[in-house]
Amino acid sequence: MTIGLFILRLVVGGLFIGHGTQKLFGWFGGHGPEGTGQFFSQIGYSPGKPMAYLAGMSEAGGGGLLLLGFLTPLGCAMIVGVMVGTLAVHLPKGLWNTNGGYELPLVMATAATALAYAGPGRVSIDAALGWSTSGIAIATAATVFGLMAGGVMLAVRSGRAQQAEEQRQPRRAA
Repeated sequence: MTIGLFILRLVVGGLFIGHGTQKLFGWFGGHGPEGTGQFFSQIGYSPGKPMAYLAGMSEAGGGGLLLLGFLTPLGCAMIVGVMVGTLAVHLPKGLWNTNGGYELPLVMATAATALAYAGPGRVSIDAALGWSTSGIAIATAATVFGLMAGGVMLAVRSGRAQQAEEQRQPRRAA
């Protein structure tokens, strides 16, 4: 089981490092903070550039923690939060990724949640430090924190999108 957890952490953590650095630095074909910020503004996450930095740091930071098996529940919470925050964009498109749906964010959030419950395994910094970072209470707290953080992002986006829509509507005389 330890090798399986290690492989899962390497793949999920590594992909999130890459995904985050696309936003932060434009690496791996990403658009950096400018391009990502413009996209974020278009989909209601404004101000776009700071939101791009926030998402990029959450993805790269959470991925790094997961990859190392260091503060694993925090890394899992960061990934869950970012993935929940993407629901506003992916949910209306249905389940499947081929249509831009929420399939991949769901898989990644589920993998992070499963790792929070299983723990990082013996091949991790947490284990080397003798930290017990798994267990129902810690994993549930990490998952709930991630869900809440993502929910806040959805609420912020929703409120800003509603304000923008109201500003676009012509005012009617009473």
